[in-house]
Amino acid sequence: MGQRIPQTFIDDLLSRVDIIDVIDKRVPLKKAGREYKACCPFHGEKTPSFTVSQQKQFYHCFGCGAHGSAISFLMEFENLSFPEAIRELAEGAGIAMPVSDPKENSNAPSAPPQLFDLMEKASQYYRLQLKGAERAIHYLKGRGLSGQTVANFEIGYAPEGWHHLDHALAGKNQAVRQQLEQGGMLIKRDNGEMYDRFRDRIMFPIRDRRGRTIAFGGRILDKGEPKYLNSPETPIFHKGSELYGLYQARQANRDLDKLIVVEGYMDVVALAEHGINYAVATLGTAITDAHLNLLMRHCQQVIFCFDGDRAGRQAAWRAVETALPKLSQGLQLKFLFLPEGEDPDTMVRNIGKQAFEELLEKAQAFSQFFFENLLRQADIRGLDGQAKLLQIARPLLDKVQDKAMLQWLVTRLAEIVKMPTEELYFGLKGRDIPPQPASQPQEKSWKKGNWQKGKSRFTPPPATPGKREQPSPVRSAITLLLHRPSLAGQIEISPLLQQLELPGTRLLLDLLEFLHHRPHITTGAILEHWRHTPEGKSLSKLATQENLLTEDNVTQEFLDTIRTLEKKSVEQQLDHLLKKSTLVGLDDQEKQLLNQLLRSR
Repeated sequence: MGQRIPQTFIDDLLSRVDIIDVIDKRVPLKKAGREYKACCPFHGEKTPSFTVSQQKQFYHCFGCGAHGSAISFLMEFENLSFPEAIRELAEGAGIAMPVSDPKENSNAPSAPPQLFDLMEKASQYYRLQLKGAERAIHYLKGRGLSGQTVANFEIGYAPEGWHHLDHALAGKNQAVRQQLEQGGMLIKRDNGEMYDRFRDRIMFPIRDRRGRTIAFGGRILDKGEPKYLNSPETPIFHKGSELYGLYQARQANRDLDKLIVVEGYMDVVALAEHGINYAVATLGTAITDAHLNLLMRHCQQVIFCFDGDRAGRQAAWRAVETALPKLSQGLQLKFLFLPEGEDPDTMVRNIGKQAFEELLEKAQAFSQFFFENLLRQADIRGLDGQAKLLQIARPLLDKVQDKAMLQWLVTRLAEIVKMPTEELYFGLKGRDIPPQPASQPQEKSWKKGNWQKGKSRFTPPPATPGKREQPSPVRSAITLLLHRPSLAGQIEISPLLQQLELPGTRLLLDLLEFLHHRPHITTGAILEHWRHTPEGKSLSKLATQENLLTEDNVTQEFLDTIRTLEKKSVEQQLDHLLKKSTLVGLDDQEKQLLNQLLRSR
């Protein structure tokens, strides 16, 4: 969806969806008092610490900290994007998605609901044909594939002939035939006749992240061109946004810590045959921004495994250029180049799983490959070569958004060309970064109150032993509203609250006004309303804090907190007026306000 989904639609959707139903379909829940519990699906545990509140429409794991609404759960559990999670919920609730921009979409082909089912039927048809195709079976065995791996990837066979799939799925039904054409399975001749796109090929079904068959790749059995034939772009298949094997990798590994990106279907399948079941392949395209976003949603380490020839290195460099804006956003890139004449399929068959995974561990880090490739393009022994290197590097460094990574790359480049770091920073567009010595950015982890790497830069001030910092009244009020949104109806937004000058007051006022117009909204819906705002993370964090108040005293606690804030507002105004009276004097209106405030104390 090109445009942002209307917030009113999201609010309405969440009011119709029950988070218990959404989660229970995927993770069986058990009633525990007023809430529901289960073992957390996001980390391994034996004792349930994953709780779901039907009243709040909110889940929270006290073990790993995972939390959110029904939308957040689908995004995390199914690895969906925000719009995809909205669409999934809407389809389940039988609610039509809003059209973002009718003018923009008026000429775009729409996907009929039956198209996914039809593509699945095509996949089943090809698998059935494989059972009696001796040539195809002999080919797969010759490539070292077991029956189990063939079944896991649902590999099939498209028989010779021009109309097998057409007759099997469409018959005389012209509407089905048109859908098969729309899905890329049939091709129309100039005379209007339809024929099968895939003939006499090993068939690899391509599944999206939800497991739906959306396209196919076909490998020719004998010599001929093209060796691989892919489905064209269709309403449900966009090759620049999909990765072959990702669905199978997720099925085999609930917690993916890394993914290998290879070039072909057979590479993915062959690696899985040898127990390396975390490989994916692009579908005849270079790595795109959408691919990287997809990879980043599933893991933090991506290893590009390409042939070591010129074409393989060019493909790797294109991946680097695409990834530069995303560096240090939790993405760690590595590069493995195989010897000439080898690909992952042949390599893993020759050396086995253990040796291949050792190669993966020794893969080049991003920075090593980045500077190695730059130095291939310029001879830096002379000034002209150094100038050329800087000319090549500057537009690349301009793409880097993360300041720490940029600082390290610029510092390393300055060392290579033997020039002051400040001069390199000065040459970058719109950069204002202090040229301090930098070490290579590393992943950080929190343990026992200290950052284990980079302690001198990241260690927080020591806390006073035995003392716990009390939350501010503003923070307390927001937290209480998140736990019990109906509390907003207990008060009016007074002028004293509106004049209060404390951190977080603006958010508190916005939240109160929002809840006055939506008295029945849930915690989960509140968080979704603020998801795309700077305050969203703060609200999400406060919503996970355990509420120790009982039902009887939560209202009184909220009212007391509001009174405390109003008293603080009175004190602030008094302090301001008294200081002003001493310095420049007060006008009549200010004197009257001062007297009113003094009487209200």
